Amino acid sequence: MSDKPHIAIAQRVLALEAEALRLMAKQLGHAFVRAVETVLAAKGRVICTGIGKSGHVARKIAATMASTGTPAYFVHATEASHGDLGMIGQDDVILALSKSGETKELADLLHYARRYSIPLIGMTANADSTLGRAADVLLAVPDTAEACAETNAPTTSTTLMIALGDALSVALLEAKGFKADHFKVYHPGGKLGAMLRTASDVMHVSAELPLVRTGTPFIEGVTSMSAKGFGVLGVVLPNGKLAGLVTDGDLRRYLTSGRSAGVIDEVMTKSPRTASPDMLAADILRTMNERKITQIFVVDNGTPVGLIHMHDLLKSGLA
Repeated sequence: MSDKPHIAIAQRVLALEAEALRLMAKQLGHAFVRAVETVLAAKGRVICTGIGKSGHVARKIAATMASTGTPAYFVHATEASHGDLGMIGQDDVILALSKSGETKELADLLHYARRYSIPLIGMTANADSTLGRAADVLLAVPDTAEACAETNAPTTSTTLMIALGDALSVALLEAKGFKADHFKVYHPGGKLGAMLRTASDVMHVSAELPLVRTGTPFIEGVTSMSAKGFGVLGVVLPNGKLAGLVTDGDLRRYLTSGRSAGVIDEVMTKSPRTASPDMLAADILRTMNERKITQIFVVDNGTPVGLIHMHDLLKSGLA
């Protein structure tokens, strides 16, 4: 059986949803600005809610916001009517999702928001719906055809809601000046957490560092290098600044050349590539791969404060 019919279907779905996204991008206006400002002004959390597929999207939006510096929580609309309304405070903002805007399970939550003057942001394709009329801020999604037209199963509409939730989350993120070092606080585990670690999180420090002063006799330098077991030696000036380094490869190349050295300085590579303490581990790994090196000194104002070996990055889960 040919793969072409399946590919044609997939291309049709993707094209339809892409066109719907372009339409929504063109229609964005002041309501989106008001939504951002409403969340920024709130002292509490963003309570994301919905039913069915919209509920799944609301849960995803809450997770994205929470991981990017905007406190958020998902409350199932049905469970809200059975006690979970108590999770919602007057300092919160409610973000309610429903394509039709007539989801009956949202009724109690909408009444609760009005009763306690809790700001309500509605995300719907029907501005004249119950949700659309109740919302203090209406984030309208285009009422375009679902990709699964015959069954009208939520496809295009959920894509639009996810994308609009992403847009809102990123706008909030940038408005708050949320950076990678903040992001890693919420993502300490897994590969993402590893990528957001900095040099200071993974480097060897203090007595572990293989360092000798310039002018150190060659044999003494090699002995110090072997004792630390990193396959590298840092050579520092009297003021503590890094003057150069010696690797196992440097030693092999020097010794096989038939030359002999009196002091370790004669073997070192001057002005080596280094990292700063706040450099991302992912960037360090990229540098090491590009330069084909397995160790890198971490320096602060020219003074070695740490050392990172490729194995350290591997152990951290980065690669």
